[in-house]
Amino acid sequence: MNPSATHETSPISEGPVVVFDGVCALCSGWVRFLLRHDRRGVFRFAAMQDPVGRGLLVAHGIDPDDPVSFLLVDGPQGWHDSDGVLEVLRRLGGVWRVATALRIIPRRLRDVAYRSLARNRYRVFGRRDSCMLPPPGTRERFL
Repeated sequence: MNPSATHETSPISEGPVVVFDGVCALCSGWVRFLLRHDRRGVFRFAAMQDPVGRGLLVAHGIDPDDPVSFLLVDGPQGWHDSDGVLEVLRRLGGVWRVATALRIIPRRLRDVAYRSLARNRYRVFGRRDSCMLPPPGTRERFL
């Protein structure tokens, strides 16, 4: 290898990535919410139906063919289920940080509620025929 060659970093290692279900109406709404409120543009997004999102799920022990979990990845660290949602809200800052008070509820109980919602997301909120398209001006934030 050429010692003067520049080291390329993976786009995954360049900050937090939200892995979401691109055909789920609720999940796509969550991404639109984050795009609107993430004023610093910190979060990037990967649909679990795409190779990057699928690979992140596998790397963090989540079955990509039966994904009942939200995943936030930042470098080697990952947060899923209710911890993932609360970590995103903490990082959004401002009034959204108040939601982190929910951590006083034991994770096991929070995750039961989260997984119940996740398992029923298509029935309650609907499912799209294809993954959401990035809104205009946000394409660079999607992997």
